[in-house]
Amino acid sequence: MTVRVASLKSAEQFRAHCQSLGIEIPCDDSILTGADSPLTQPLSNGSLNGKTPSNRWVIHPMEGWDGTTTGGTTEEVRRRWQRFGLSGAKLIFGGEAMAVRADGRANPRQLILTEENRQDITELRHLLIQAHESRYGTSEDLLIGFQLTHSGRFCRPEDPKRWQPRVAYRHPLLDSRFQVTQENQVFTDEEIEILIADYVKAARLAQEIGADFVDLKHCHGYLLHEFLGAHTRPGRFGGSFENRTRILRDIVAGIRRDGNPIGLAVRLSAFDLVPFRPDPNQSAPGKPGPGIPESYATCLPYRYGFGINVDHPTQPDLTESHRFLALCGELGIRLVNLSAGSPYYNPHIQRPASFPPSDGYLPPEDPLVGVARQVHAVRELKAQAPAGMTLIGTGYSYLQEYLPQVAQATVRLGWTDMIGLGRMTLSYPDMLADATLKGALTPKLICRTFSDCTTAPRNGLISGCYPLDKYYAQKPENEQLKALKKQPRAQ
Repeated sequence: MTVRVASLKSAEQFRAHCQSLGIEIPCDDSILTGADSPLTQPLSNGSLNGKTPSNRWVIHPMEGWDGTTTGGTTEEVRRRWQRFGLSGAKLIFGGEAMAVRADGRANPRQLILTEENRQDITELRHLLIQAHESRYGTSEDLLIGFQLTHSGRFCRPEDPKRWQPRVAYRHPLLDSRFQVTQENQVFTDEEIEILIADYVKAARLAQEIGADFVDLKHCHGYLLHEFLGAHTRPGRFGGSFENRTRILRDIVAGIRRDGNPIGLAVRLSAFDLVPFRPDPNQSAPGKPGPGIPESYATCLPYRYGFGINVDHPTQPDLTESHRFLALCGELGIRLVNLSAGSPYYNPHIQRPASFPPSDGYLPPEDPLVGVARQVHAVRELKAQAPAGMTLIGTGYSYLQEYLPQVAQATVRLGWTDMIGLGRMTLSYPDMLADATLKGALTPKLICRTFSDCTTAPRNGLISGCYPLDKYYAQKPENEQLKALKKQPRAQ
């Protein structure tokens, strides 16, 4: 049985538990405050867009599945962006994923960065800045980026329950899951050229609105990340590393040809593993078992992903990840936010958690093992990263009470430059601000990784922290979510 993090009563117990798991996660004895904390130090790698973040924490991009059907904003979206500003983080890495065109949305209520939504998205930025200035006095050291995306294999632009995928290549293990059945669902080279122009147009709009940078999203199985694994694709955008990264290089070149000086960043799944599914031998109606890898024996060597050991695809291989960071350096991309895997087919790799989303499986390992896997991947990549590049570590939410002590230790040791927080900030946006100002957290606000924020949108509801945030607990969607969780899960 997995030991609950909240049951560990000291940093010493936490370290002893990690040792019992055979993993290393550095953890200081206490939370440091003020100037003594590594988390409150200005970023040492220099400025971006003339600004230098004055602390080391980052807000990850988080979709709420709660915009308008035309890609505009709502009360829920505006509230979330205000809370980003109140968090105290000096780097807002994307805010949330913004589709560069309507058919590239992962859900019918995703934001779309187009001229029609200029006013709404401009307002989001202003609300975030106003909230930040109201609490912290200045926004001169605050950087805000917009994450640009096309959802590729995971497109559901018209109906949250109907896949409309467009893919980089045919995948022997994922096609059947996401209803890829025809060759015309694979992007042609000519269609990719049009998509590149859409990214360039969106980046121009982001710059005009006032974003400090755009994140060219390469993570979690979405389209640009999938292109990194397009080993079997013929033509200009597949096969060799040069071809598989051509779409990134062409987007960057197009942005610069457009005369756009905006900063550039990438959120990258630095490694991936094969898809997982519930173990049928340990599952029962309504109760999925622990995750096991899909059978991949007929797929070896495994040429269907990025950062994967081709002979043992349940293990990472960071060889090409190092090469990708070197390419980013050559392209002038100075911010890289490192993640892993995909929430759609191996969520325990991407977001270690105690409880699975509705379409998931029980964790096949202690979630701390997943945390350590990401921490050490970032450590390895940072050791050889190009000079002047800032790396952001991910996967810290499951640490719960010990997140501040681990975060400050990894920054102090130079394993990462900054710490990124995602959905746990829905319930506790100013967690790290509390830590570095007060030296203590409010336990009742700490995310316990119930996965309701994922289960809700998987079932067409808006995403939020239903267990801990009263704003969402009082919504009618909360009752719908409770009813959904009582239904038998598909195996």
